[in-house]
Amino acid sequence: MQSTVNYLWHTDDLLGQGATASVYKARNKKSGELVAVKVFNTASYLRPPEVQVREFEVLRKLNHQNIVKLFAVEETGGSRQKVLVMEYCSSGSLLSVLESPENAFGLPEDEFLVVLRCVVAGMNHLRENGIVHRDIKPGNIMRLVGEEGQSIYKLTDFGAARELDDDEKFISVYGTEEYLHPDMYERAVLRKPQQKAFGVTVDLWSIGVTLYHAATGSLPFVPFGGPRRNKEIMYRITTGKPPGAIAGTQRRENGPLEWSYKLPITCRLSVGLQTQLVPILANILEVEQAKCWGFDQFFAETSDILQRVVFHVFSLSQAVLYHIYIHTHNTIAIFLEAVCKQTNVAPRHQNYLFEGHLCVLEPNLSAQHIAHTTASSPLTLFSIADETPKGLAFRDPALDVPKFVPKVDVQADYNTAKGVLGTGYQALRLARALLDGQKLMLRGLHWVVEVLQTRCRRNLEVSQTAHFCLSSSMSTERLSSVPGTPDVQELKEATELRSRLRTLAEVLSKCSQNMKETQMSLSNLSSELAKSRDQVHEDRSNQQIQCCLDKMNLIYKQFKKSRMRPGLSYNEEQIHKLDKMNFSHLAKRLLQVFQEECVQKYQVSLVTHGKWMRVVHETSNQLHLVHCSVVVCISDAREAQESLGKILDRVSQQLLQDRTEGTPASPPPAAPYSTQRDLLFHMQELCEQMKQLAFDLQENNQIIERLNRIPAAPEV
Repeated sequence: MQSTVNYLWHTDDLLGQGATASVYKARNKKSGELVAVKVFNTASYLRPPEVQVREFEVLRKLNHQNIVKLFAVEETGGSRQKVLVMEYCSSGSLLSVLESPENAFGLPEDEFLVVLRCVVAGMNHLRENGIVHRDIKPGNIMRLVGEEGQSIYKLTDFGAARELDDDEKFISVYGTEEYLHPDMYERAVLRKPQQKAFGVTVDLWSIGVTLYHAATGSLPFVPFGGPRRNKEIMYRITTGKPPGAIAGTQRRENGPLEWSYKLPITCRLSVGLQTQLVPILANILEVEQAKCWGFDQFFAETSDILQRVVFHVFSLSQAVLYHIYIHTHNTIAIFLEAVCKQTNVAPRHQNYLFEGHLCVLEPNLSAQHIAHTTASSPLTLFSIADETPKGLAFRDPALDVPKFVPKVDVQADYNTAKGVLGTGYQALRLARALLDGQKLMLRGLHWVVEVLQTRCRRNLEVSQTAHFCLSSSMSTERLSSVPGTPDVQELKEATELRSRLRTLAEVLSKCSQNMKETQMSLSNLSSELAKSRDQVHEDRSNQQIQCCLDKMNLIYKQFKKSRMRPGLSYNEEQIHKLDKMNFSHLAKRLLQVFQEECVQKYQVSLVTHGKWMRVVHETSNQLHLVHCSVVVCISDAREAQESLGKILDRVSQQLLQDRTEGTPASPPPAAPYSTQRDLLFHMQELCEQMKQLAFDLQENNQIIERLNRIPAAPEV
């Protein structure tokens, strides 16, 4: 046990150890509050006095939620060693988070953004106070869990920190070699004599490596054999990096260097976030200080990311979920352009459904009017483009599975088990994503089919109503000429009009029949979708993979304990061999389930989805054509009404003129019209019939127009 005046700790409660100090978990003697104490060893006192007190002075100057707090500076009772009493972060460091097999391929997007926000805020506070850290790395970023369960990351270990303005330089070398700026690496690791001075941007390089590590689970610059074994190649990679590259790897001994300009496909960040992040990494992982961004630009660009909100958009045609990052003050037009940038679907062709309802996005409105989305409840995008579904792009986890060495080597076996377990977690994430993708495809199609069914039903009502109205209008013989009626031009025109209306009725009858057939087709498709939804709901492949992982995790934890022992007894070694065998069988079973139950089903679902999407496109086009036919029929009905009105006007005018002048409206009638009075009586009767027909047509048109006031069919 060790203690100061106010704090007590056990030397077994070691949290971390460095060249000049050790950090322990301690307790306040009065309150029992947990704290972290940094106890300096004898080597620390060999440093110049101003260096010894520098960490105290720096921490006293800082006060920020993303920097570990300094509570007190005390001394141990006997040896009078200096002790820093600091805030205790119970959830370890960012490095311990990344070392977990669940995060072997990097942090999930939400957690990465938390890390980015915390690191940027903490570094901004350092720069505001003129402090350079000089040892930024995941191990010096602590994590604790807030009251609401959220992660909070804090910068710690200011042993290498000092005051330094933007235009000042320093020549002393500090830091951890994988995260060191190449100029510092050259002198500190390769021991090459050089008198270069370093500025505050060395922290930016370390931040870039740290962010890449957090995003991918791996270091960006890796020579064959690893950074610690091949230091010359490590230096060559970092200094020879082409502009824009964010990673460099040597895959075989003396092999070529492979450069990467984007994050790996195994990265868990969305493409939407990656496109925002990669330019930042490329410009802070720049060895030439003249080309490297300064902190002002770094803060501006990262703040731009952190101030954005994400909208989840599932492209039904492509079967891909997109993350669209925009500012809340942006207009919907900017949102539509951002969607176009990722999907290649022009804004004018973008149609959206949200939770089963058509969602009309007005370009001039603020993006705040867009509904709140999640990955499981996205906006569903459909367009007129007839595309082959791409689906989720991923790397087969089986390609990244390490192999156990035949002999018993507890350290090597632990490392291998950790790698295999990490691959297993990646397979589980992919399996969930593939299943979620199938659900989104089926749900989106179901919604579109419902919209089309509604449109079809309304079109059928319109066409049937129009057909009924026209048929009833033509059922009378009011416009038929009575035997002996004189050959009046108006009667001929009325007869031609009746023929036009009969043709129109036949077209509407065909439209109605077409709609009934479309209804049947959509009903069949809806039934197929329901069956597929039931099958997806009954899928248990994720549970099978999770079961394998749980068993593998137990063996992994045992391997973790075994590596801490000096050696294994004979019986323990035999158990260890059996555990290795069982672990390998579980991993094989896990990957088999992933391939046969997840990947193959997903690929089949993509093919089926493509077939159904073609049916939807054809149905939508057919509905559009029928809709146009009905509109033409209504237009013809209006034209007929206008024609009848003109005929009525001419007949009425002629009758009025005949009565006024007392002259016949036509040549002397033949039998059965023996007198002019009989002819006038017949013309009056004809006029009344025309009035009635015009009234019927006008009323029918109004009914059709009311039924036709519905949104156009979605173009999918």
